[in-house]
Amino acid sequence: MTDRTKLILNTIIKEHIKTGAPVGSSVLVEKYQLDVSPATVRNEMAELESEGYIAQPYTSAGRVPTEQAFNLYIENLSEKKLNKAEINLLDNISQGSDDLNLKQIAKTMAGISNNAVFWAFEKHNLYYTGISNLLRQPEFSQTNLIYDISAIIDRVDEIIGEIFDETKYEPQILLGSKNPFGDFLGIVLTKYKIKNKIGMFGILGPMRMDYEKNLAVMQYIQDKIL
Repeated sequence: MTDRTKLILNTIIKEHIKTGAPVGSSVLVEKYQLDVSPATVRNEMAELESEGYIAQPYTSAGRVPTEQAFNLYIENLSEKKLNKAEINLLDNISQGSDDLNLKQIAKTMAGISNNAVFWAFEKHNLYYTGISNLLRQPEFSQTNLIYDISAIIDRVDEIIGEIFDETKYEPQILLGSKNPFGDFLGIVLTKYKIKNKIGMFGILGPMRMDYEKNLAVMQYIQDKIL
């Protein structure tokens, strides 16, 4: 893949993360002021589509990144810093590992990420919040996906029980076919240990979630709060 093709693919991914909508060649050229012609962008997009990195969800639409594209994207994530307002929100949470405080951390995480957050205080002691954030995402407006999400929520305890022991003590990303919560979702999750208690928490969202930001949120919580 050439540098120009990588730039176009990364731009498509970043625009799709922001909007949730298919991305057309004209948007890339005009909004991001790429130093290439629309015709060149269309040719590059055709090549990316043939290689399975982007797909057309319906006729006359732009293109959306595939799981293959997102996997390539997360391999090369740059470190992102939280802004001052986000840091202030997290710093205003009182220190402590009691369940009430951890629930407040989860609520704050859900607000910052605009996704759902689950927190397993131990293997079978679960709290989750921000489900409405998940359902407001544009790709989940379809009735069948709302049903799928509801079914996943009903199974959260079971899913966490299955992955608890193998989850690492550092933030990791699981998306698409590798995501035990659903192949149309992405998740950033980690395990932690406070005194003798082992817990796990994660941010659950669409596959196009802002992985850079969500990783930064989780890393900040692990380093500064837990």
